[in-house]
Amino acid sequence: MVSLGGIARKIFGSSNDRRIKATRSRVEAINALESEMQGLSDEALKARTDEFRQQLADGASVDDLLVPAFATVREAAKRVLGLRPFDVQLVGGMVLHGGNIAEMRTGEGKTLVATLPVYLNALEGKGVHVVTVNDYLARRDSEWMGRVYKFLGLTTGVIVHGMTDDQRRAAYAADVTYATNNELGFDYLRDNMKYERAQMVQRGHNYAIVDEVDSILVDEARTPLIISGPLEDRSEMYNTVDAFILKLEPADYEIDEKQRTATFTEEGTEKLENLLREAGHLKGESLYDVENVAIVHHVNNALKAHRLFQRDKDYIVRNGEIVIIDEFTGRMMPGRRYSEGLHQALEAKEHVQIQPENQTLASVTFQNYFRMYKKLAGMTGTASTEAEEFGNIYGLEVTEVPTNLPVIRQDEDDEVYRTVEEKYRAIVREIREANSKGQPTLVGTTSIEKSEQLAERLRKDGFHDFEVLNARHHEREAAIVAQAGKPGAITIATNMAGRGTDIQLGGNADMRIAEELGDMPAGPEREAKEKAIREDVARLKEKALAAGGLYVLATERHESRRIDNQLRGRSGRQGDPGRSKFFLSLQDDLMRIFGSERMDGMLQKLGLKEDEAIIHPWINKALEKAQKKVEARNFDIRKNLLKFDDVQNDQRKVVFEQRLELMDGENLSETIAEMREGVIEELVTKHIPENAYSEQWDAVGLKEGVRQFLNLDLPIEDWVKEEGIAEEDIRERITERANATAAERAERFGPEVMAYVERSVILQTLDHLWREHLVNLDHLRSVVGFRGYAQRDPLQEYKGEGFELFQAMLGNLRQAVTAQLMRVELVREAAEAPPPEAPTTFGQHIDATTGEDDFGDVAVAVMQDSRVVAPEERDPQRPETWGKVGRNEACPCGSGKKYKHCHGAFA
Repeated sequence: MVSLGGIARKIFGSSNDRRIKATRSRVEAINALESEMQGLSDEALKARTDEFRQQLADGASVDDLLVPAFATVREAAKRVLGLRPFDVQLVGGMVLHGGNIAEMRTGEGKTLVATLPVYLNALEGKGVHVVTVNDYLARRDSEWMGRVYKFLGLTTGVIVHGMTDDQRRAAYAADVTYATNNELGFDYLRDNMKYERAQMVQRGHNYAIVDEVDSILVDEARTPLIISGPLEDRSEMYNTVDAFILKLEPADYEIDEKQRTATFTEEGTEKLENLLREAGHLKGESLYDVENVAIVHHVNNALKAHRLFQRDKDYIVRNGEIVIIDEFTGRMMPGRRYSEGLHQALEAKEHVQIQPENQTLASVTFQNYFRMYKKLAGMTGTASTEAEEFGNIYGLEVTEVPTNLPVIRQDEDDEVYRTVEEKYRAIVREIREANSKGQPTLVGTTSIEKSEQLAERLRKDGFHDFEVLNARHHEREAAIVAQAGKPGAITIATNMAGRGTDIQLGGNADMRIAEELGDMPAGPEREAKEKAIREDVARLKEKALAAGGLYVLATERHESRRIDNQLRGRSGRQGDPGRSKFFLSLQDDLMRIFGSERMDGMLQKLGLKEDEAIIHPWINKALEKAQKKVEARNFDIRKNLLKFDDVQNDQRKVVFEQRLELMDGENLSETIAEMREGVIEELVTKHIPENAYSEQWDAVGLKEGVRQFLNLDLPIEDWVKEEGIAEEDIRERITERANATAAERAERFGPEVMAYVERSVILQTLDHLWREHLVNLDHLRSVVGFRGYAQRDPLQEYKGEGFELFQAMLGNLRQAVTAQLMRVELVREAAEAPPPEAPTTFGQHIDATTGEDDFGDVAVAVMQDSRVVAPEERDPQRPETWGKVGRNEACPCGSGKKYKHCHGAFA
């Protein structure tokens, strides 16, 4: 029986079909302008940019300019790049301009598609960000597509790791800026640690197009960016605990691979307690006594490091360092570190040098960062499976853009073997058969370890001419991918997500020319050689086409359907033939976790012989269901992370907006006065309860509070004894004396110095308290989950207590700022010290990258340790040369005072 929805789709088409149909009239209008555009000179075509800008200034909207602007870019791309966007690429551009996700198959030219909406939106002059998954693609695309923008009179910038603030500022000031998601997020956090507007690098969040949007907004959305600074060294404890884990047996712990958790059994806990007691590390009787919280953290991390994290799959050891492997792309992530002590536990496990732990200084999730953009769009080959998440979290609609030519790739049913050994034998047979007829083969694996095992196996079976593409060889990535379509080529690749380079049948002519001709000067000889290479590539393409196109042979199913679809999508680009097939065994992770034991018993009963495979569409459906379960669980993790982060995000926005107001404020004396009055109000309310008799007033406590926070010695005990005195009178007297003292101080220092001092004190105090607040929120987050056992909603508890902590932080801010500003000597010394720039203590912690949480879900950016500089290398006139200065050291400026009483007065 056909459903009503099915009937409606047949008559009216699906919602996706209707969205595509709605773009048809504008595509025809753009095509109608093509002959007019062709007739324009280069200068006249470039002049259209100024015409469009004038129209916008006269009140037109960017939507009004879509048709002529797209026609202009199409003609410019044809002249500059030799590429003419197809009609379906115009459709993709319209989807992106509308602030949605364009799902376009591999090879359909997403990089070129982005130029259309990027140019149109850049005309407003507010900046457009194009977000890529790595620095290589940011550089490549900015240079490649930047030629089109330059031709049309727009400027292009690129942000990559290792750039200075001045370089970043210039790149953000350009009309179009290419950058990775990490660099954008970290620049946002770093900007909110600066002390002057002029030091900030970003200029707002107007419009962003996210390339490989599923990878960035879904896969990496479980990993908040965190800027952090080092804590004290505890490497000895990690080594001690690591040695204890080696003494445990399987009965001492329980592992849940599905949830990625490791817990101790009662026997294991008892054994650990004895070991820790003997080593003198256990306080009290039980491991779970409150004073042993840190020890519990260490032993849990050590167990995870040994039982949940595998070398060469989750990380590799290179040059004495633990380098994380991205589970989605298979790439190394140098500089990234797991947080909460897990990375240190792995360093202890592998016996490499243990780096210090870190404290959070600032953090943001990708969800909350990218939701700041006024308009957000994305493009990828695989977004449909996550359409619900894109809609719920980002308000983005996924539109499948038709391919320019029909896809004729054959996607064959999976072959399932009983054992891994049988599966690999079948894979080698299949590779041999494809290779013998000259068919290029891309072999997909899920980890470095498996790719290298397969490579070793192929060598033993007589194969020598093949490439291995994984994190160990990422430097050659583009070159390997570019030539993977040559006839008979065999390429073993780990997770082909977001490689950004097409596999072209016959090979990539441009890459070959760049590689083989190198720096050969232009001239007849080079032209002849270029022609010969292009002819050779065309001949090889015909040969590869005759052999059936690219064969994608996958050795395992990934837990996400998208990753499988990305691998499949490498074949059959631009109407080329191709085929794909997955080879599985009941011992594969996904099969094993989702109950392959029952199936194994059933297959044995059915008499499945060795080296025989079971092939049936039902198997594919069952696997898809298992993958959907994993995807749903991962979505829940991200949704939950976001709900908790939204609490912090609301507070973050308040603090960051407050910082901007403080930086922009010419005169903060009003703000400071309000803070001072707030402190006085709190002191009086605390020590003079409402409706209490004067005998019940705490005059001594109030006097002490006034001395502590206002640096005033007032005769409050005498005031209290006066007949008929009211609480209001005492408040007014304290306020009057405090305001008079502050005014006298301001007059003595002069308005400029006072304004600088006030801004410095309030910003640095706010930052210090915000960091402490982040630590408190982390601690609250780690314990609030247990409230569920008491039938209380952990999220509501977190919201309520998080708000109370935030209110307390604001109270502490008022008190700390008032107390510092009322102590004139400290402020004056610092104000007179050269030079008046942002405190260097923060600048030393800004080289940040990301890593992941010990639950495998949350990333942390670890900062380089503060530089330790020898006293003789410090220039007294240049604080940036001082490095880390101890609080009690003599100040390097030569004043003779301790650092904490001189340049470190505000730190």
